Amino acid sequence: MNRPAPAQIGVTAPDYDVAAPLDVDFARAFADVDPAARAHQLAVREFVQDEVLPVIDGYWERAEVPFDLVKALAERDFLRDGVDVPGRPSISFMAEGLASMEMSRGDGSVATICGVQGGLALRSIVMHGSPEQVERYAEPMARGEILGAFALTEPTHGSDSVSLETTARRETRDGVEGYVIDGEKKWIGFGSCGDITVVWARLVDEGSPGHGQVHGFVVPQDAPGYTGTTIEGKMALRAIWQAHIVLDDVFVPADAALPGATSFKATSEVLFATRLAVAWSAVGHAIACYEAAVHYATQRVQFGKPLAAKQMVQERLTRMLSTVTQLQLLVTRLTEQADAGELTGEQASLAKYTCTRGAREVASIARDMLGGNGILLANRVARHFADIEAIHTYEGTESMNALIVGRAITGVSAFA
Repeated sequence: MNRPAPAQIGVTAPDYDVAAPLDVDFARAFADVDPAARAHQLAVREFVQDEVLPVIDGYWERAEVPFDLVKALAERDFLRDGVDVPGRPSISFMAEGLASMEMSRGDGSVATICGVQGGLALRSIVMHGSPEQVERYAEPMARGEILGAFALTEPTHGSDSVSLETTARRETRDGVEGYVIDGEKKWIGFGSCGDITVVWARLVDEGSPGHGQVHGFVVPQDAPGYTGTTIEGKMALRAIWQAHIVLDDVFVPADAALPGATSFKATSEVLFATRLAVAWSAVGHAIACYEAAVHYATQRVQFGKPLAAKQMVQERLTRMLSTVTQLQLLVTRLTEQADAGELTGEQASLAKYTCTRGAREVASIARDMLGGNGILLANRVARHFADIEAIHTYEGTESMNALIVGRAITGVSAFA
């Protein structure tokens, strides 16, 4: 018996083009930005559009580090995250902030790669290293020939990193004076796949002026006793590997110590320099989610009309743009103060606190607006939604930054 062909009951869902940049700046926060800073921003945006967005979903889904992108970042001089390297042009805080925004607009893992390699590891050496250490490491790190990690956080010491338990003691082995380092570190970007790790450890040396103080050391990752194990099962920043590091009787020569890193103040100086960059990264994530929502609203048709024609959708887009605009104005003003040498630690904490909170709000609205399509990597929002959760925590949690600002407000410390 011949049966009629079934009637067409649906069509294949369309692909949505949500990747085009919208150059979001409703309040003209960037209107007076120096032309050189603007050029740097646009160069990073081009890199994101041409190199990052076409491939990053695959790396993120497979939890693989895009080492080819690391090489490309170095070739374009984006890997040093604005840190001054002898022989290379200086980059203003504004230029690097805009670059961090654009890089995070592309992907949080790629932005974190720059932050770890340049903002943390390279900055530690340039800021606190000897001239010989700077000469040995700075340029090769800028070229991506040496990949670095920054090991501060420990399995049981995150927000209270000042209480770290990793130790370093002076010792002479085979006629070589140096230090023996013991302890554990966790959540260390590039700690299992790099070349060197800047390890922060407490000096144990009775009678020494530095006894009990936190010191910095450049430790080769192939040193005997150094074990870096990649942390698996992450739901955010999947295209950069963080490691659990075990340091078991690791010996380094005396010239591995960073001479300017002899107290926790040195660590704080590095982190202070990166906190504003994290705020800019949050703005980039928020912009990515807003852009995707705008593109989707104009292309997705429901009940015979584009979503953009619905009052509720326009209200949500306005709410997202309002938050993004406030964040842009905040980071722009505070970055102007940073370039003038006037930024305070409390201001940097307020920027990080405000921007990651705002980015979470924007991502949540965008995810909901895209409905079921909002959980697909191809539509951008899901990846940023997850990665914002990571940057909301690192470089100082919401609570810790609130306590820093709260102390400035009240004059009373409420830490523990």
